[in-house]
Amino acid sequence: MNMDIYIPITTALKRFPKQQFESEISRFTTQVKDPNRIQEAANIIRNTISRRHNNVKDFEITIPEALLRQSQQTQRIFNIVMGAIAGISLLVGGIGIMNIMLATVLERTREIGIRRAVGATRRDILGQFLLEAVVLSFTGGLIGIFIGFGMTKIIAIYAHWRTLVAWHAIFLAFTVSVAVGIVFGFYPARRAALKEPIDALRYE
Repeated sequence: MNMDIYIPITTALKRFPKQQFESEISRFTTQVKDPNRIQEAANIIRNTISRRHNNVKDFEITIPEALLRQSQQTQRIFNIVMGAIAGISLLVGGIGIMNIMLATVLERTREIGIRRAVGATRRDILGQFLLEAVVLSFTGGLIGIFIGFGMTKIIAIYAHWRTLVAWHAIFLAFTVSVAVGIVFGFYPARRAALKEPIDALRYE
């Protein structure tokens, strides 16, 4: 762009008279005052050039708006794909948390029976294991945020891309981590809360 010079076409015709059979213009840029009429102006220009070129398609019209729409469509597809990958990752992570909590409940059955025997209610047991699931998922989310932040720095250094980390994205990551812990930790916590004290104390 630093090597380009833009002048009115009338000035160019006066200052640089063309020879016979010489190509007069290789490229020109048109600015439309009304952004809503860009496509209409492009159609007029296309028809005009086609008539002057005897309907020979030896030119190309580039519309920035069309390029922008194409870029936005590509970005939407990319976001959908990344969202699907993130959703599958959350599902797998949530199932992993649920399995870990179910194994924990099974290993701590006698502890649950002792707590119930000394006066803990089912709500207390539910809250305890649900909190553990939330802490587990929250810790995983925190580690993921640090890894993601580090990856952006590595990309910026080695790929020379400018990367930005939005604070609302970090807040969203924490929120999703807590939500995954609550959703997938509720079933193991409920199973722990529903255990009868006598049966839990007899468990080997």
